[in-house]
Amino acid sequence: MGAGASGMVGPEGYGRGWGHTSLGDMPEGCVAAVLLYLDPPEICHVAGLNRAFRGAASADCVWAAKLPANHRYLAALAAAADDDRGSDESTEGNGSSCSSAAIKKEIYARLCRPTPFDGGTKEFWIEKNKGGLCMCVSSKAMAITGIDDRRYWSHLSTEESRFHSVAYLQQIWWLEVVGEIDFFFPAGSYSLYFRLHLGRPYKRMGRRMSCSELIHGWDIKPTRFQLSTSDDQHSTSECYLEAPGTWILYHVGDFVISSSEVLTKLKFSMMQIDCTHTKGGLCVDSVFIYPKDHQLEKECIICK
Repeated sequence: MGAGASGMVGPEGYGRGWGHTSLGDMPEGCVAAVLLYLDPPEICHVAGLNRAFRGAASADCVWAAKLPANHRYLAALAAAADDDRGSDESTEGNGSSCSSAAIKKEIYARLCRPTPFDGGTKEFWIEKNKGGLCMCVSSKAMAITGIDDRRYWSHLSTEESRFHSVAYLQQIWWLEVVGEIDFFFPAGSYSLYFRLHLGRPYKRMGRRMSCSELIHGWDIKPTRFQLSTSDDQHSTSECYLEAPGTWILYHVGDFVISSSEVLTKLKFSMMQIDCTHTKGGLCVDSVFIYPKDHQLEKECIICK
């Protein structure tokens, strides 16, 4: 009987034995300490285990560690964009916001959705898995030689662009595309890419097609890509444009941000200025900036 009684009484007189202890008995603070080692999607997944995990999965101390160091700056940009679009539209579907009263989990969820800025010609968002900053710059935000001359360029509406429009080059002797951006990037290493497409994409009978009749001049001389930062980082690469009918990310170079409190001015360009021949049949969509360790879903060419 003594043995049976001792089995019914837990350590220090708590009314049950070890065999009846469950995850739900863990203090929420201990659960939160464990969740710090998980990625955001994993945190959301384990939140359904029980009440303790659900509470810890919403704790500010957990999500503060997942947010970029300058998340207040990013949240302010997101809140301004939401105000421009109207609160009903900006929170539709998930209810997350970047107001000053929002909990860190809501701020993280909001920053995972694209935030337009600079008149809608640029967007940023953070990776759902790692919280790294990503950015996209539309061709409309770049200075393109001859862009206003319809003999050379036209703007194509397409669902294949984040901005629903790309610049299409018919023919030109001198190609130069230049862009700039001033931004407080979170500290870390980044890679920059031009997203280009040889040929004019279109749809016929619901099928995706590409017109290649104007493609010429890209196999004669390589295209030069350049990148520079306000703290004197420079990168130059060259490669021949290839793979007609496919969107390609051409790797321009990498740069490092040492402090998120310093405004970084980024300048990037692509040029093919050999005037001994014309070139044409090129779509210029945008420039992408990703964390250096980001896993790209699309085909990428590393220029030399």
